Amino acid sequence: MGKLTVLALRIVIAMVLAGSLFVQVWMIPLVSTDLVEAGAPDGPRIALLTIFVLGIACVQVTAVCVWRLLTMVRRGTVFSHGAFRYVDIIFGAIAFASLLMFGIAAVLAPGETAPGIVLLICGASVMIAGVALVVLVMRTLLAQAVALDAQAHHLQSELDEVI
Repeated sequence: MGKLTVLALRIVIAMVLAGSLFVQVWMIPLVSTDLVEAGAPDGPRIALLTIFVLGIACVQVTAVCVWRLLTMVRRGTVFSHGAFRYVDIIFGAIAFASLLMFGIAAVLAPGETAPGIVLLICGASVMIAGVALVVLVMRTLLAQAVALDAQAHHLQSELDEVI
């Protein structure tokens, strides 16, 4: 991966982290105030706000892990067992985000929200779960690459002994 690509990705990740921090610090309290003014009951309001904060935290955790993987790419160490930790955390964060999205549907279902909206949110939850499965497939590909890299190093050392 080129230096320009890594730099571009880091800029995007930094913007995502700054934007998510802005939403956590300024927007969530405003949403809370709006829900109170709209007369939303305390239980669903607190549940939704908690889900929003946890969802943003999932994005932040994923962004930090991708940043760490980019560092490993730059150093040439991404095809090592150390990368699995970050990929596993990314998988867990995305899977948890899928559950959070389903939680939004569960909170909204008994209220006055249209059933179609609840169904769309459930569909979004399934799509997020699909992204988690794609990350799981990528993890399997990383495992194969690490195994092939280890095998290549072993074969190279045997070849060096013969020469």
